[in-house]
Amino acid sequence: MLTRVFDQALLDSYSDDIPSFLKKIYAARQVSESQLTLGLNHLLIPKFDQLSTALSLLEQSLLEQKRILIIGDFDCDGATASVVAVKSLRMMGAKYVDFLVPNRFEHGYGLSPEIVNLAIKEKQPDLIITVDNGISSFDGATLAKKSGIKVIITDHHLPSDTLPEADAIINPNLKGCDFPSKNLAGVGVCFYLFSSLKSHLNKTQYFSDHGIALPDLRTVLDLVALGTVADVVKLDQNNRILIDQGIKRIQQKLCSPGILALLEIANRPAQTLQASDLGFAVGPRLNAAGRLSDISRGIKCLLTDDMNDARRYAQELEEFNNKRKEEQTRIQDEAQAIVDAQDVSEGKFSLSLFDPSWHEGIVGIVAGKLKEDYHCPVAVFAKSGDFLKGSIRSIPSVHVKDLLDLVDREHPGIILKFGGHAMAAGLSIKAENFWSFKRAFNDAIKTHLEDELPKVELLTDGVLSAFDLSLNNAQILKDAGPWGQGFEEPVFFGDFEIVDQRVVGEKHLKCRLKLKDDNKVHDAIAFFQAPLESTQVKVAYKLSINIWRGNTSLQLMVEQISATK
Repeated sequence: MLTRVFDQALLDSYSDDIPSFLKKIYAARQVSESQLTLGLNHLLIPKFDQLSTALSLLEQSLLEQKRILIIGDFDCDGATASVVAVKSLRMMGAKYVDFLVPNRFEHGYGLSPEIVNLAIKEKQPDLIITVDNGISSFDGATLAKKSGIKVIITDHHLPSDTLPEADAIINPNLKGCDFPSKNLAGVGVCFYLFSSLKSHLNKTQYFSDHGIALPDLRTVLDLVALGTVADVVKLDQNNRILIDQGIKRIQQKLCSPGILALLEIANRPAQTLQASDLGFAVGPRLNAAGRLSDISRGIKCLLTDDMNDARRYAQELEEFNNKRKEEQTRIQDEAQAIVDAQDVSEGKFSLSLFDPSWHEGIVGIVAGKLKEDYHCPVAVFAKSGDFLKGSIRSIPSVHVKDLLDLVDREHPGIILKFGGHAMAAGLSIKAENFWSFKRAFNDAIKTHLEDELPKVELLTDGVLSAFDLSLNNAQILKDAGPWGQGFEEPVFFGDFEIVDQRVVGEKHLKCRLKLKDDNKVHDAIAFFQAPLESTQVKVAYKLSINIWRGNTSLQLMVEQISATK
């Protein structure tokens, strides 16, 4: 375990308004006091290339009541972005706005020619707006334009050197884009576009001229929060504002009935909602539909204003999620068996795995799990028609999108197409190129890491005294959220004695711990942990609050536990 280093000058700069318990934690994350403010008035100003072009086109489409079609992605970020777009346009007076989401098994990812042809056949759009996709959709964008359809691409994935043929592209990661944060999720980009459109239309008197109430886009912040958390983007101040404001609306039940129905079915009370509940309870249930079938059920769940409809959709999503769990367990077990059978004498710089029975909607989760277990980039492939489709999950020291660019340049023809960002990517290859890709991918990573496997150490915020190990400090940390990628929730460590321990749920360890040289006993839980023989242990843990039958108590969430004797 490594202890985070904090910036003493930064720590000294904090005012007395910040609890002393938090000061070292903030200083270790290089956060200034001004960056801790999470009011909407501190959101970054929209400065996107091609924004004015997009706003003019949207204004024209609203004035002429053009048919507008939102084309999303089949994950939670894409689903929430689709709903934000549809709801925003409806609030602004659009009468003919609809959505269409690719079925990953029939149409592929993004604005593909297949989805454009389906859109023309079923929806006859005048304008297509992509959300959370499109930056790598060259053929689909060209087909749409040739068919006389206007195209606005909103995306956050990294662009190639060339860009699709579109009327406007809104993406903070475009070269030369002046928007200061490059960490927006797809739903965040979408929110910024429609917030800008509202301001633009208000200046032109559009709302008053057409008798339309001024839209309140705070009403979609619950969706922005959900999509941002679920996409595991870096939580800079701007993203933390979006999440914090959305969570506050959900806690007050000023949100989509679909989110309330999903929280209900996951047994998570809205009033005590945290960002982690969106990431671990709501997001996976929405994603399950996109993984196994069609995310449109999830979009309908989030779009409906009727709680009974929302509950019906949530039940469908729950059934999909249960099927997803079963399939994931099978694939993970089979993938683990393949890894166990491999020669590991040279260490693992990467893992590339394939089985023809694996489900292409599940391989991304399996890649993520193996990446956590083996601390290396992992590519897991499934059969998709005549090709293999793979999902890659990476580690901080390997920017996987850049690495795929390199493999593609050095081994032309191995990769048919790919896209993504630093920590995750998707790609397609021919089945006969699997072993060639496996070698090229591993060699590129090995070269990049200069033949040194990255050392993985748990980063902690140090030792807590018996006095600081308290329910009050757990509440302070909860209130200091949202925590997440790039603004990690604090982890502490210490030497403890196990007072008693028992297995719950067949695979989790429930125990009571006593800090060395202290008599106070604390409840703790360690997931996927077998009982320990030694009672003297070193524990890395998070502070959490357990509410049971109206009683509130401190609970330690164990990250690592090992015997000290």
